[in-house]
Amino acid sequence: MTSPAVPDLRSPLLDRPGAVAGEGLEAAVAAHYGDPMREQRRLVAGEAVVDLSHRGVLQVSGPDRLSWLHSLTTARLTDLPPRRSAETLILSPKGHVEHDLHLVDDGETVWITVEPGTAEAAAAWLDSMRFMLRVEVRDVTAEFAVVGEVDDREWTEADAPAVAVWVDRWPELGDDTASYSGGGPHPAQGRRWREVIVPREALQAYVGERGLAGTWAAEAERVAAWRPRQGVDTDHRTIPHELDLLRTAVHLHKGCYRGQETVARVHNLGRPPRRLVFLHLDGSGHVLPEPGTDVMAPGNPRPVGQLTSVARHHEDGPIALALVKRSTPADVDLQVGDVAAAQTVIVEP
Repeated sequence: MTSPAVPDLRSPLLDRPGAVAGEGLEAAVAAHYGDPMREQRRLVAGEAVVDLSHRGVLQVSGPDRLSWLHSLTTARLTDLPPRRSAETLILSPKGHVEHDLHLVDDGETVWITVEPGTAEAAAAWLDSMRFMLRVEVRDVTAEFAVVGEVDDREWTEADAPAVAVWVDRWPELGDDTASYSGGGPHPAQGRRWREVIVPREALQAYVGERGLAGTWAAEAERVAAWRPRQGVDTDHRTIPHELDLLRTAVHLHKGCYRGQETVARVHNLGRPPRRLVFLHLDGSGHVLPEPGTDVMAPGNPRPVGQLTSVARHHEDGPIALALVKRSTPADVDLQVGDVAAAQTVIVEP
């Protein structure tokens, strides 16, 4: 998996005691503050927040903003009420995932957060699609920061100095969407998570005296929830079906948008070529495999997929997500480097 460049947005929270900077995508924020397992427990309990100030932030304004975004992306947005959060995808003409937009409209402006290092490209593409419509696109990453927290409340005045809040609906099935993970209960049912957008100069004031958890804690909870992440669990070939993203980000009968033909064809006529799996990794060793490591299946001399996300969970131990070929048997244990991995089906074969 290739990673985009990360802008120079070093967080002031890296100056807090114990802060250890992340790497790659997460280099501008803290991976942890000295005790990742304790930070996870505090995060889940609502006693800590996560610095996500390296995420990109976009604004789309103008009277045509929702109908315009509706025409370009995968979700139904024309009747989105103010403060109601949505997730929508920008796809390539062949249906591959290019951007995952976390979107909320405040009644005058659409606020969007995107993966670190991708805001410039997303804004440029959106701006190129304006034509004569009454919309304006701005990359405001340098002005606004994001904080993650376990909560599911929409924005209220009590959230000041926050200017907007995106509530993650995962794994809630949306209107006219589809699940690729079967009919059983989802492990993330009842999950609460939101991204709070604040002016950069108010980041420390918003955090206040609350505890801080690093990105390692947030990633462990994300992996445990089977929640895919664009740019981490995707590559240039990924289509939404492979990640079970139709459940929250794709409306199946909303009209034409770029990549819709692939979405409809795979959903109506077949199954995706790959599938996301959840892995329990053997934790007896001290070192876990890195993302990008080949995944092997018994009796197959060639890799069946690649590891995409790896985390240490405070309850489940070492866990991971991987993209494997659809034909990979669902009832066998896999091997990731020197580490045994018990798979749980996310996207059904």
